[in-house]
Amino acid sequence: MRHPIRPLAPAAAALAAGLLLAGCADAEPMPEVTQGARPTAAPTTKAPAAAASRATVGGPGTACALPVAFAVAEKWTPKAVEDPENPEFAALTRQGPATVRCEVDAKPAGHVGYLRVWTAGKGPARTALEGFVKAAQNTSGVTYKESGSGAGPVTEVTYTVYNKLMEESKEERAFAVATPKGTVIVHLGGLDTAEHRAMVPAYELARTTLKAL
Repeated sequence: MRHPIRPLAPAAAALAAGLLLAGCADAEPMPEVTQGARPTAAPTTKAPAAAASRATVGGPGTACALPVAFAVAEKWTPKAVEDPENPEFAALTRQGPATVRCEVDAKPAGHVGYLRVWTAGKGPARTALEGFVKAAQNTSGVTYKESGSGAGPVTEVTYTVYNKLMEESKEERAFAVATPKGTVIVHLGGLDTAEHRAMVPAYELARTTLKAL
């Protein structure tokens, strides 16, 4: 069974995820949202424009208690996932070795998608990230690379998932970092590839401002 908490899940399951999480899941129609810029051209080697930031998440007094902290793009709204350890909701809150802890909602910024933060046990970041991606379904074009951050070495992955319900493929990406409290995975999905690409600056903001706590 696929995990409906992920934006790549069918729309009906994504609605079920809304029972656990504040706001609506990626696939739910959002007529009140004014869409932001949605690039349709293939990505180039040029770096995306930096996202503005007014807040952080992960530290004391923020919306989500995490082993790391990072800057949140302007108007994106973080909220902790309720009761993620409850086995009754495992299909919604777990993906491979990871458990979802926090969702940063892009809808207030005009996009349909989330930046989701997952945690896994202690161990190499690459191992946790590989298990996370393998737990997804219908993936292809999986590419890993290594980089750095204020929290230490980072493993990144980009890949494509095929949504049978929508009959289309879309891009996704994530990065993982190992901390003394366990591995943290930050994942960016999106309603479709255009939304995903439009939200990459918020993902890059999180990665480049990442700090261990």
